[in-house]
Amino acid sequence: MREIFAGMPWWVKWIAMPVIALLVFGGLIVSVVQVVVGLLFKVLVFVALVGGLIYVVRKFTAGSSSRGDW
Repeated sequence: MREIFAGMPWWVKWIAMPVIALLVFGGLIVSVVQVVVGLLFKVLVFVALVGGLIYVVRKFTAGSSSRGDW
């Protein structure tokens, strides 16, 4: 394999091969990136909702327990 690439000009190795790879696998790469970004967004929404729920629960339970102590 190295012998094949050794005889090629530099522009074939550094320009033509990546362009061909992007043309062939571009749709696959875009779909994988979409899935990863969508999953990260859902995880961030989940973390924000759980954090908000914990904040609200602590706020209400701290308020009711402090009234009972005094």
